[in-house]
Amino acid sequence: MRDAVGRVLAAAARGVFPAPDGSVAVVPQPGPRDAGVLAFTAHSVVFVDEDPAWVRARLAAVGRDPLAAAVSPRFLTALMDRTGRWTDGVDLLTVADRLPGEPPVKLREIEDPEHPRVVRARAYRDDVRVWRAAEGGVVVVGRAVAGRWECAVEVDEGARGRGLGARLALAARHLVPGGHVWAQASPGNAMSVRAFQVAGYRPVGAEALLTAG
Repeated sequence: MRDAVGRVLAAAARGVFPAPDGSVAVVPQPGPRDAGVLAFTAHSVVFVDEDPAWVRARLAAVGRDPLAAAVSPRFLTALMDRTGRWTDGVDLLTVADRLPGEPPVKLREIEDPEHPRVVRARAYRDDVRVWRAAEGGVVVVGRAVAGRWECAVEVDEGARGRGLGARLALAARHLVPGGHVWAQASPGNAMSVRAFQVAGYRPVGAEALLTAG
């Protein structure tokens, strides 16, 4: 059962989604670090090492819309209180296929383990690598929930407004070793959402990641 999240993500990356039947699957965490909620069209997956009966009781108690219950503030707050974990919010979850060849941006890999981007990335991902763009920004790749490859990009303030964010997101598609690359963005961060869309990332659902500590 611990590979249930990985199977769901792998299928979603191929465009195959859970049945939109209004149900919520409650499955174990894929590993000790990662717990949370995945929300697809009329189907959610709660992945947490807690009593499924407790999870379902809380889902039933949180609101009037069962389709949104798993990512509702009341349920997420109850889940955080129960597990001692926290979340920054609900993100748009996107995915893109890996691309062959060299990235479309001149990059230099950062090997400094004390670099702020490296330190932050390693709190959430394994096998982290970070590259600095000559134009002024960074792209991060690493393995996260259920071993998926995912990326994050950041553009220096003085380099914004020139399409660099989209080029860095596209670069990540060349940097991962194979398969797919995932990315999350706050729905309110329209600039980031647009950059990933321009780079060919397609939305598949929403995710609330619960982090320990």
